[in-house]
Amino acid sequence: MFQALLVSKDDEAADILTQVFSGFDVAVVCCAYEDAARQSTDQKPDAIIVDFDEAQDAAAVLQNVCQSSNGKRAVTVVLLRDKVKVREVIGQGANFVLYKPVSPQSVETSLRAVISLVRTERRRSLRVPVQLKAEDRPEVEAILLDLSEDGMDILAAQPLSPPAPISVRFTLPDGKTEIEAQGKVAWANPNGQAGVRLVDLPENVRGTLRGWVAANAPELPPQDPDPQMPCKLTDLSSGGCYVETESPFPEGAGIILCLKAEDLEAQAVGKVRVMHPGFGMGIEFASRTTEQLNAVVKFIEFLTSRPGTTPELVITPRALTAGENYDLPESADTEAPEDLLLQLLQRHESLDQEEFLRELQQQRGSESVASE
Repeated sequence: MFQALLVSKDDEAADILTQVFSGFDVAVVCCAYEDAARQSTDQKPDAIIVDFDEAQDAAAVLQNVCQSSNGKRAVTVVLLRDKVKVREVIGQGANFVLYKPVSPQSVETSLRAVISLVRTERRRSLRVPVQLKAEDRPEVEAILLDLSEDGMDILAAQPLSPPAPISVRFTLPDGKTEIEAQGKVAWANPNGQAGVRLVDLPENVRGTLRGWVAANAPELPPQDPDPQMPCKLTDLSSGGCYVETESPFPEGAGIILCLKAEDLEAQAVGKVRVMHPGFGMGIEFASRTTEQLNAVVKFIEFLTSRPGTTPELVITPRALTAGENYDLPESADTEAPEDLLLQLLQRHESLDQEEFLRELQQQRGSESVASE
């Protein structure tokens, strides 16, 4: 069972949240603002819900969560009355926003994305204790203490310093699978112990690590299917898209977007650039290689040539925090037309929701596509 920590003085909201969360197999523990830091450290909850009726105390709780180094990243949800302050609380570390007053229906709808992301983070945080020899380059011997699909803890023969880039090489306990990867030192102790975050990991290597961790982890997360989130694709370009949904993922989250129309399918890895609570999200496509770019362009051309075609859209979370690999295509054409949608996504912070949607509407025309 997952666990959520609720920091609020609103008994009515607490009752609704506790009831709805229980339907998703999440136990809710309530606490006062002054106890939130201790509770989050002791309980290590999967999600933390903070009521901003007490704005100063709530901001302190979010700051503590964001700075926490307990090794587990909790998904943060904010209860907010004033919609004008949504950009402010997102800037303070909120992943999701629920507007007050809450109702069972509004909470249940919004929590679909929360639960899906909580399950993803639990799977990603699985770590398997191992005792393996690893090497850095330039070669420094180290012992691999535990391993996940995203990182590892090591004990090096000499102290390391964050955020130093390193290369690691080791063989999994099966004795057959050798892993070579790039990483960055996330934290380090003077005794040589360090946490390494793997970066730019090829999908085949990540899949190998994910499969090994899942097969050897002492505790697996629930295997129930993630809640389905109805969504509607309203805008699509080679660089990104906008999706209307009552359950948007948080800004900065990594997602996988799959589009289908008749026999044609396009899949893209992306990062949520802008999130409008209860309404939708703008997604920038990541690692825009020539292959992915061509697939998206081909899909756009297909929809344009068949007016009225309704594509299927499935979005699944990949990580609470996406990587930063958002390069231009390998063979980018400098003479290609400007991607106005992508430009809008990249400067969203200067616009409130109404201004963003107004400009998005102005961009729409013959090149816009939509799906139910």
